[in-house]
Amino acid sequence: MKRRIIEIDREKCNGCGLCADACHEGAIGMVDGKAQLLRDDYCDGLGDCLPACPTGAITFVEREAEAYNEAAVKEHLEKRKSSRLANWPVQIKLAPMRAPWLDGVDLLIAADCTAYAYARFHEDFIRGRVVLVGCPKLDGIDYSMKLTHILRENDIRSVTVVRMEVPCCGGLEFAAKKALQESGKFIPWQVVTIGTNGKIV
Repeated sequence: MKRRIIEIDREKCNGCGLCADACHEGAIGMVDGKAQLLRDDYCDGLGDCLPACPTGAITFVEREAEAYNEAAVKEHLEKRKSSRLANWPVQIKLAPMRAPWLDGVDLLIAADCTAYAYARFHEDFIRGRVVLVGCPKLDGIDYSMKLTHILRENDIRSVTVVRMEVPCCGGLEFAAKKALQESGKFIPWQVVTIGTNGKIV
C-alpha cells in the first residue's frame, strides 16, 4: 500500500539519537552511529520524530510501505524491555582469554560509565554483540595485554569501543587500539564517544 512514512537522510544525521528517543513505537534505531527506520510496519506516520531532529535529516515521503502493525509494535516494545546481554562475565579482568561465546562475534569494549550515561545502551550497542567492560582509572591496570590475547585466541569479527568523552576513558581506547595492533589480525573497528550529557559526540 502507498502511505506516508518517514525517510532518514544518513548524510544529514549526526547520530544524536533524539529521534529514536522521540519515537514511541521504537521504529527508529541507531545503526553504525546513524538513525535508521528499522521496519516500515513500526512507523505510524505521525512524525513525533521530526521535531526532535536537530539537523532536519527526517522528512515525510509517500511510498509503497507495509501498513502500520500495532500488534508487531507492541511485541517489539516488549522485547526492548529485556536485557540484550549475551555473555557472562562482562568485566575485562574476569573474562576468559578463550571461550566459545567469543568465537565469530562482534566485540563491544565499553567503559563502565557508558551504560549509565547513554539511555539506549542495550538496544544500540549491546544488541548483537558480546560485551566486555572496564574502567582503566578505577581498575588501575592496562587492559591491552588481556585484550590482545582475546583478539588472538578467538575469531572476533569486529571491535566497537564505546567510551566517555572524559580523559580517563582514553586509557580504554588506547588499550583497545594497542591490542588490535598487537593481535596480528586485521579486524574492523570503530570508536564511539559518549558525552557527559548522554549524547553521542
